[in-house]
Amino acid sequence: MLRTLNPVILNAGAIVLTLILIYTGFCATEKLTWLMEVTPVIIVVPVLLATMRRYPLTPMLYTLIFFHAIILMVGGMYTYAKVPIGFEVQTWLDLSRNPYDKLGHFFQGLVPALTAREILVRGNIVRGRKMLAFLVCCVALAISATYELIEWWAALAMGQGADDFLGTQGDPWDTQSDMFCALLGALTTVLVLARVHCAQLRRYGLVSAN
Repeated sequence: MLRTLNPVILNAGAIVLTLILIYTGFCATEKLTWLMEVTPVIIVVPVLLATMRRYPLTPMLYTLIFFHAIILMVGGMYTYAKVPIGFEVQTWLDLSRNPYDKLGHFFQGLVPALTAREILVRGNIVRGRKMLAFLVCCVALAISATYELIEWWAALAMGQGADDFLGTQGDPWDTQSDMFCALLGALTTVLVLARVHCAQLRRYGLVSAN
């Protein structure tokens, strides 16, 4: 029998995200940039609510999606290059730029990788841990590359107006470092979270306990 987080918890999480979405949208100085950054949240959260009974996810995945959504909304409100906590980290670590966008790209690898892993394992689509890990990383990098293409198209369409959305901060290697952070996120999924993820899949009856 399929089990998942208590629906009350899931609905409460959705309400919290909705309130944060409204707040960040109201406070955002660049409304278009905010909208572009939070569009994944606007799409994904209703889908998760609609499918939580037919295709429930593991608590780990729901939790990471929740925090990823907050990262996206905060980045959209301030624009990634101007998030205050990023400046604090920049000062602590003596960095040359605000690193908040790298956190976003790390989660851009982490969450899609865990999502892909859950779908592949539950569907019994891939056998063998090495092939599973390889494909999970491929999916995460493909999503990261697609996002970079979207940034490129935004730059072509908006010109200088896309600077806040791109958040390159003058770094000519920003695209490559973004994808590297996504790869680190994907590797964290397959090397650090995989064991706990498998345990949750079995515990909640999402895969065979055998």
